Amino acid sequence: MRRPQIVIVCPATPQANNGNWRTAARWQGLLRSTAKVRIVQQWPDALAPHDQAMLALHARRSAPSIAAWHAQRGARGLGVVLTGTDIYPDITQDALAMVSLQQAAGLVVLQAEALLALPAAQRHKARVVFQSCAERQPLAKTSRHLRVVMVGHLRDEKNPAMLWRAVRRIPADAGIRVDHIGEALDPGWAAQAQATARACPHYRWLQGLSHAATVQRIQRAHLLVHTSRSEGGALVISEAIRSGTPVLATRMAGNVGLLGPTYSGLVAPDDDAALAAQLLQCRHEQALGRAGLLQAWQQQCQARASLFEPEAEQAALQAWVQHLLS
Repeated sequence: MRRPQIVIVCPATPQANNGNWRTAARWQGLLRSTAKVRIVQQWPDALAPHDQAMLALHARRSAPSIAAWHAQRGARGLGVVLTGTDIYPDITQDALAMVSLQQAAGLVVLQAEALLALPAAQRHKARVVFQSCAERQPLAKTSRHLRVVMVGHLRDEKNPAMLWRAVRRIPADAGIRVDHIGEALDPGWAAQAQATARACPHYRWLQGLSHAATVQRIQRAHLLVHTSRSEGGALVISEAIRSGTPVLATRMAGNVGLLGPTYSGLVAPDDDAALAAQLLQCRHEQALGRAGLLQAWQQQCQARASLFEPEAEQAALQAWVQHLLS
């Protein structure tokens, strides 16, 4: 049987190396065995006449391409992937995003809580596809201190200021080392990260690192911290879980949808005092050689690890494409 031609619309570029681009690139690989797949920033292009399905990432940013497909072909073959600010809050506030939802034949969200954020009239079209990554073995972890890593570009949605405030609450000699990975998307964010590093020798802002270097630091860390106040479904949480590294995150929908509603490693958004207290407790238990919070969180993460297997994402993605083509 001839393989169908699929176009993935991704407003991001490879140079941006953000979550949307990495999702698009990963999906291209996962679909390659059953379809011809290419990635474009805008549609239509020269190859458009042969496209049989469109997977458009971000309802608002890809709205012109979604509208162009719908004008030419209607809903058939048109899939929209809701990421990041699509869900919180575009789909209830932005007119372009809301039209994209109406025009699509099928919708995908990246974590389970996002289904509840959809307008009731659109939920029947939606399914969850968890982002995956390969299983990775934890690397050697020191017992001399608690190694914490946070990964994410410095911007308001990721709420790096919560981490900086927590770091300032932790004594420099407490035995906690915090590595912060991510580019500053505004000079003001860079200045705050640098100021925190000057004041707190136990904090390092490593700026942007390659994906391979970032993954290694996740594997070596005792704990991944994720302080987002708005999140569509962070791939870095999947990567931590698949690396055997537990997660301490804010209790907001994007994180709960990945970690589960009963996950115990959650703190209130912006509660830097609670974040610092949890980190100090983890270090105290580590220094005493006790199984405590870290072990409990690691076991809960491991129980969800199968959700993020590449085979699971591939099967869910292929099933969605078949639905769009039919």
